[in-house]
Amino acid sequence: MPQPIEVHYWPTPNGHKVTIALEEMGLPYEIRPVNIGRGDQFKPEFLAISPNNRMPAIVDPEGPGGQPISIFESGAILQYLGRKTGQFYPADERARVAVDEWVMWQMAGLGPMSGQANHFRNYAPSVTSDQRHIAYGAIRYSNEVHRLYGVLDKRLADRDYLAGDYSIADMMSWPWITGWKAFGVVLDEFPNLKAWYQRIEQREAVQRALKRAEEIRRGPGLNASGKDAEEARRILFGQRAR
Repeated sequence: MPQPIEVHYWPTPNGHKVTIALEEMGLPYEIRPVNIGRGDQFKPEFLAISPNNRMPAIVDPEGPGGQPISIFESGAILQYLGRKTGQFYPADERARVAVDEWVMWQMAGLGPMSGQANHFRNYAPSVTSDQRHIAYGAIRYSNEVHRLYGVLDKRLADRDYLAGDYSIADMMSWPWITGWKAFGVVLDEFPNLKAWYQRIEQREAVQRALKRAEEIRRGPGLNASGKDAEEARRILFGQRAR
């Protein structure tokens, strides 16, 4: 019986990518919560497998040659899992390039831009010397997310999934659509994207992954308030090189 993969995880879009892929591929896994609001991502044992102090990361005890391997960065994780299982990541080079294009598009564009839109719209301090800076950031990044949603909508006009068959490319982008309200986007403006979103949302593996996320959310430490919330904000958004 295969040993479970360790998933160092917190219920964010990047975390969801990994649990969705593992559920879709039928691989056993164990979640090791990394509470990013408490600073778990800076612990030495986590930095040993994720030097960028960001989750998710995985440890596969049955890696290449039967030896353990640790992997950070969600895109690299899903590509690895796709190669490991031969699922949702085609072996044919042309088909794989098509998947990789959308994997990189998500990593370089959709994720970072959505994260910035969410920050300026929902987390930027309300007390600052010049509110125009916050307003400019909110508008700038929400507009870019809107543009990226348009790219997806056009891509999905004549196909069910981003790169032909359902693949890790879809698993990469889907979690970043779940927060569309927080990003200042109206999903109804993008009918092809909305249909794709609902199509994936209904998959049993996706529902299982979201259920695991809810189990983590019900645990202690996620919904901080008062001084705890301010400390979490400092940890999440006040990082500089150490």
